Amino acid sequence: AATKLASAEKLMYFCTDQLGLEQDFEQKQMPDGKLPVDGFLLCVDVSRGMNRNFDEQLKFVSNLYNQLAKTKKPVVVVLTKCDEGVERYIRDAHAFALGKKNLQVVETSARSNVNVDLAFGTLVQLVDKSRGKAKIIPYFEALKQQSQQIAAAKDKYEWLVGRIVKSHHEAWPNVSRKMQPAPEYQDYVYLEGTQKAKKLFLQHVQRLKQEHIERRRKVYLALLPQALDALVPDLDEIDRLSRAKAEKLLEAKPDFLKWFVVLEETPWDATSHVDDVDNERIPFDLLETPAAEQLYEAHLEKLRNERKRAEMRRAFRENLESSPFVTPGKPWEEARSFIMNEDFYLWLEESVYMDIYGKHQKQLIDKAKEDFQELLLEYSELFYELELDAKPSKEKMGVIQEVLGEEQRFKALQKLQAERDALVLKHIHFVYHPTKETCPSCSACVDARVEQLLGSRFVRHHRNPLADSNVDRINLVILGKDGLARELANEIRALCTNDDKYVIEGKMYELALRPIEGNVRLPVNAFQTPTFQPHGCLCLYNSKESLSYVVESIEKSRESAAGRRDGHAAQLPLTLVLVNKRGGGDGGGETLQSLIQQGQQIASKLQCVFLDPASAGIGYGRNINEKQIGQVLKGLLDAKRNLNLVVGSSAPGSKDAADGADLRVVMCLMCGDPVSADEVLLPILQAQPCRPAPGGGAAVL
Repeated sequence: AATKLASAEKLMYFCTDQLGLEQDFEQKQMPDGKLPVDGFLLCVDVSRGMNRNFDEQLKFVSNLYNQLAKTKKPVVVVLTKCDEGVERYIRDAHAFALGKKNLQVVETSARSNVNVDLAFGTLVQLVDKSRGKAKIIPYFEALKQQSQQIAAAKDKYEWLVGRIVKSHHEAWPNVSRKMQPAPEYQDYVYLEGTQKAKKLFLQHVQRLKQEHIERRRKVYLALLPQALDALVPDLDEIDRLSRAKAEKLLEAKPDFLKWFVVLEETPWDATSHVDDVDNERIPFDLLETPAAEQLYEAHLEKLRNERKRAEMRRAFRENLESSPFVTPGKPWEEARSFIMNEDFYLWLEESVYMDIYGKHQKQLIDKAKEDFQELLLEYSELFYELELDAKPSKEKMGVIQEVLGEEQRFKALQKLQAERDALVLKHIHFVYHPTKETCPSCSACVDARVEQLLGSRFVRHHRNPLADSNVDRINLVILGKDGLARELANEIRALCTNDDKYVIEGKMYELALRPIEGNVRLPVNAFQTPTFQPHGCLCLYNSKESLSYVVESIEKSRESAAGRRDGHAAQLPLTLVLVNKRGGGDGGGETLQSLIQQGQQIASKLQCVFLDPASAGIGYGRNINEKQIGQVLKGLLDAKRNLNLVVGSSAPGSKDAADGADLRVVMCLMCGDPVSADEVLLPILQAQPCRPAPGGGAAVL
């Protein structure tokens, strides 16, 4: 109860932990001389202590207070250990303070750091009346506020830790130095202390490590089914094996180390392998985990199901082949009830059976068509009386069907009448136009086989793309601006059949048109594309501007072809045509003559054919007619045929031409024996003179 203390050269102590370890703490001396005391905190322990009677303690506190009261100094009663306080003790302590001139009481807990600052602040206010009066808060209310404050500080601190610590390899000393300047770290350490801050850090690091391990585990487990598929794809190999024998079988596989790694230490998640992200091989001890065991069992079940489904597919196909109800062209809906059973539905989706049925139907239909084609050949006399246009009347078709109707091969296509009629018409077309394209044997056609045989025996030099194209197809570019190309293309298409066929000299040709009206250097307006190889170009003009466009486009096309070293495109056959002005107005004789003269000059410059209205006997004001179109197409066709006859490009009199270097020995198409060139080729060469080849050279035919 002394109000003056002598403390010369004494060290200040904050807690008893410093006793004996003074050198480990900040050493700060008390002021020299006497220390005046301004007030007292009278502490009362309200917890249940061992061998201690609270009533006796309260008597001691009462006597102590009587001594303090004599000093006339302010006194604050402090109830300590309220976190373990006994309700009666707290109530008695308040009653004691109330009986001593309303002493102020502060309920505290040093362990929870509740109201400790409030106790000292209350005493300071009593000493210094100028300070505001502190509001005294009961322990439990203060504890609630304290908990909320700590929770808010903890959230902010955990956010700070999550932002700074991204790896589970981080250490506390390094991280704490980084966080010290941050207010989130300072506030939490002030409220809870460094040890709790470190504890939260370690929990975060452990959480990061577990997340990393879990990610690695998912990677390994995702890879495990692929490993099992690669190493043990055969059910017979593992179906009866125990788990231990299955693992030994895996280790014996040649590619085992490609998929797995055997670690010296286990478990795998406690080794350095978990941090080796570049090594995705599966730790072998992972197979002992429940998740891996489930995947192994799933692999077994998958193999068993695949085998069962394969058996069902095989049984279904056998059922199709043996069923008399499955005929060519019968829809799935009609056949399903005759060929399906419960086992089929149990193991496979209906779409799978429909796919199998569709493939089986294709085989049936192809075989039925082949048999029907043989039937048509057997009844060739039915087609002798047809006219040359090969278009049988309805009556004739009725006679054909009546004669063939009793044949089983005719009845087999009963559900495919449209296709059966098409085969009849195709056969008639073949009878009157026998070509390798219309041959019912398709790729087995003798003509086609002969071409393949000759192509494999003879070497051709300086091959031209036109020589490899199909003679029965004509690819035509139509060049003209302001709608001229599109209009003419539409007129030509109107003259074609429904399937874009054009008749030249009584024979059908497939005609493909490519109208171009823009910049030919753009891919969309190019003469040649990967799917379109032009055989010629029809150039249209009806004014000076459209003629200039034609000249400019041809020059650009030839420049591009020269850059690509494309000799075919550079020598593309051209035809220049003067057409009418749109709107039908007469341009006048002088204008017509001028346009014709300019066209002739340009045709001479471009070395191409020129067609004018007078050459066809039509007046200016009409478009190019069917006769001119046929003339152009026939010219292109003749050019293609000539190119297809070129087998060499040596000039007459050269050594290659004289020796016939590429044509010395040929093979008889009937027996396959070799035949000398003197016996076969020389008479042909003598009878057929050399014809000029494209580009100005000569070709041996």
